[in-house]
Amino acid sequence: MSTPYPFTAIVGQDDLRLGLLLNAVSPAVGGVLVRGEKGTAKSTAVRALAALVPEVAVVAGCRFSCDPAAPDPACPDGPHDIGTGVSRPARTVELPVGASEDRLVGALDIERALSEGVKAFEPGLLADAHRGILYVDEVNLLHDHLVDLLLDAAAMGASYVEREGVSVRHAARFLLVGTMNPEEGELRPQLLDRFGLTVEVAASRDTDLRVEVVRRRLAYDDDPAAFAARWADEEGALRERIVAARALLPRVVLGDGVLRQIAATCAAFEVDGMRADIVMARTATALAAWAGREEVTVEDVRQAALLALPHRRRRNPFDAPGLDEDKLDDTLRDADPDGGGAEDGDDDPDPGGPGGGVPPQGGEPGTGGQGPQDGPESGERGATENGAAQPAPGGAEQRPVAASEPFRTKMLSVPGLGEGAAGRRSRARTEHGRTTGSRRPEGALTKLHLAATVRAAAPHQRARGRSGRGLVVRRDDLRQATREGREGNLVLFVVDASGSMAARQRMSAVKGAVMSLLLDAYQRRDKVGMVTFRGRDAEVVLPPTSSVDAAAARLESLPTGGRTPLAAGLLRAHDVLRVERLRDPSRRALLVVVTDGRATGGVDPVALAARAGRLHAAEGTASVVVDCESGYVRLGLAAQLARDLGGTAVTLDELRADSIAGLVRDVTAAGRAA
Repeated sequence: MSTPYPFTAIVGQDDLRLGLLLNAVSPAVGGVLVRGEKGTAKSTAVRALAALVPEVAVVAGCRFSCDPAAPDPACPDGPHDIGTGVSRPARTVELPVGASEDRLVGALDIERALSEGVKAFEPGLLADAHRGILYVDEVNLLHDHLVDLLLDAAAMGASYVEREGVSVRHAARFLLVGTMNPEEGELRPQLLDRFGLTVEVAASRDTDLRVEVVRRRLAYDDDPAAFAARWADEEGALRERIVAARALLPRVVLGDGVLRQIAATCAAFEVDGMRADIVMARTATALAAWAGREEVTVEDVRQAALLALPHRRRRNPFDAPGLDEDKLDDTLRDADPDGGGAEDGDDDPDPGGPGGGVPPQGGEPGTGGQGPQDGPESGERGATENGAAQPAPGGAEQRPVAASEPFRTKMLSVPGLGEGAAGRRSRARTEHGRTTGSRRPEGALTKLHLAATVRAAAPHQRARGRSGRGLVVRRDDLRQATREGREGNLVLFVVDASGSMAARQRMSAVKGAVMSLLLDAYQRRDKVGMVTFRGRDAEVVLPPTSSVDAAAARLESLPTGGRTPLAAGLLRAHDVLRVERLRDPSRRALLVVVTDGRATGGVDPVALAARAGRLHAAEGTASVVVDCESGYVRLGLAAQLARDLGGTAVTLDELRADSIAGLVRDVTAAGRAA
């Protein structure tokens, strides 16, 4: 789009605008992660920010945007002479979710290096983003190794490419902005920590503000140039304010008292490591410069904490994001050497105003660290909609019970060798992992198998007229390395919520086991889904998703009671898997059925359940039955169901990673196999 939407025309979203502007003032803050639902101006704000960032001077012809006043001595296009360059606007580079590693960091032309002796390097998106903005939409959907490369470059300010003995390094300093929808899955805590700030965005529920959003968007779509011209004065004023804040930043004083408040705040909220302290200090300094002050105040520290700490307190996917503001005020008050600074905590945390020249009618109170008003329960259908338990046909219903404490589970995996998305569960052919062999490349060569290439070229050296000690290598000799690593799977839970499972202590243990498996799925980068059955039918309470915390929320509100339509649950799971195979054929499924194996209701329910199980077995679906039967007299129905499914059965006790029963069983099975 040739004319971007003006930054100052964005309605509301004060925290989002403030987070972006602080990074524009001080890139050392470390970027910003924007979390929220779709359609909340996340992408619009990021693209609009590029027009406000001052132009940069670059060395003419340098593909790595070197500063002519201080060129990078290790620049692959260098060396450069110190002197005048050319000015251009700061770039906004977008990293697509499906990008490859070569597209991100650049690629060495290995074919030319071997056949022609030419060291040719094609820069990637990290080089394009140097001294500009790197925007990653849906950053939580990127493969883990790409996120690692991205955040390492952001932390070090440089990108390193190592390929078959050839090394290239170039500067890569950029403003990193990531956006994500939490319902599609979370980032790992250690990756969240690498983002300087985080903001939560949500669509306003105020009718007047929503009307203004629509009015401005329609006006922009009708005539982008005329709409941008209406906001030109505000854009210019905001651009000048950024320049002034950048000039003031080196003179801002960060006193010892303020540093103690920052350290006390990070300690009070039990934030791991020291990165939070450093980010808070830089953010508070940027806030003071943005407000035109040369000294950091307690209000700056408070606002810095609200932006820099919420995502660093999340240690597992079931932790709720956010910050207790009352506790924050108490901590600042206790750490204030003057004894009264935190009393102003309810005032506007940004005295200078987060939006610069944004007109008052465009404003909206910031989210203050709160998430979208429509939580994961919105859109839930059937028995658990809005957290309310609906009457179960065929029997009395029990109120939802809390899950027991999660535990570390045994490793469950899909047998065979897959080719799905990168993860940590089942064996698969992947781009990263141990080398297991070689093959002819299909398309561009990415991972050279050097020994196989030499073996392929060696028999032809005499015919190729080799002279001296060199090896003549041609394109047909090149071999691609095949690697084996781990993949993520689709773990579909089929949970029995019938009356036979309704004993409160028993259901609490069952929920704890499923919660443990969900945590394991999160750590192994799986997608998860959930089907429950009770009464007369089964229900998909969570379609397959990467958000395990959404699954945990559904599980917590799950009521029990009624008959046990086991066959209906298995058939509904079969429908879910059939659709997912069409959507993502390379992702293999693991079916986890949590039940005592009893089937009631209808005509011959046990036989129907057995036929439904054999339907899964016929399609080769890997399955595990978690046997929830308890008591002295056990019918063994879950074990029979596992045989019908062609899978295995484990008890709740055996599911634990440190289970002695499970260990004995594994040793016995291994002895029989031997």
